[in-house]
Amino acid sequence: MSAVALFGAGASLWPEYEKHLRQAIQAAAPDVQLVTEAAPETVDFIIYAPGSPLQDFSPYTKCKAVLNLWAGVERIVGNPTLTQPLCRMVDPGLTEGMVEYVTGHVLRHHLGMDRYILGAPGWNQIVPPLARERPVAVLGLGELGLACARALKGLNFAVEGWSRSEKAGLDIPAHHGEAGLEALLRRAEIVVTLLPRTAETENLLNATRLGWLPKGAALINPGRGPLIDDDALLAALDSGQVGHATLDVFRVEPLPEDHPFRHHPRVTVTPHIAADTRASSAARVIAENIRRGVAGEALLHQVDLRRGY
Repeated sequence: MSAVALFGAGASLWPEYEKHLRQAIQAAAPDVQLVTEAAPETVDFIIYAPGSPLQDFSPYTKCKAVLNLWAGVERIVGNPTLTQPLCRMVDPGLTEGMVEYVTGHVLRHHLGMDRYILGAPGWNQIVPPLARERPVAVLGLGELGLACARALKGLNFAVEGWSRSEKAGLDIPAHHGEAGLEALLRRAEIVVTLLPRTAETENLLNATRLGWLPKGAALINPGRGPLIDDDALLAALDSGQVGHATLDVFRVEPLPEDHPFRHHPRVTVTPHIAADTRASSAARVIAENIRRGVAGEALLHQVDLRRGY
């Protein structure tokens, strides 16, 4: 009997993903049937996106894995009915997009391009340091953070990383723990936040930690909105402690028109475009995990439900 993969990500995403998923699954696991409706007890895999109508996983007693289309899983890990293995999306296209966003904005702040793009008066020949003289901190050394740190290292930036737990054997200088975070932030002139949202990372950059930064440091957040205390950031921007913040993610999206970030002269708002899941490449990741599930092999990118990522 063929296995059943249920597209439970919502009807709005089906037209975008149908062709790519059918082709990828046919190539990787030809005996698996892709459907949009099925009796729960017949489903072997659920292809999922947060916010879809499917919220109760308890009837899916045969399900081997829930395969998330997004990198973020904070909107599903707390679901008490989810007992099946959960896999987040690690999509090569998503990673490439994030690397491009991060390197572009790090270079923008490093070179001081805003003063020229915005037409600063006069003839102010402010020569930036070389990249090797610019300390950059990447907070979060998962798939995305490490890819961005390596790209910045390739541009010769003095890049170091931080993670909540110790990571050994990396080709990027890595720190962990509160002491490591303080030491890193005290010398970082540009900070990139690429951590998942968990209870431990919410408001990670609060008033105290923003105060550790060298005055005028730039902050780039394409990770998760709640990583930063909004009020603390606004105060740091007003005082000049933070010179500029480029923000792609927010606690409420779309960002309300009357939010102070929208109108602050030291804030750049981008509408959650740093990285997106590409249907063509994401379908291959999903299909490979389905193949692994059918074959009884270890799943890729499985989430630790207790830790939330």
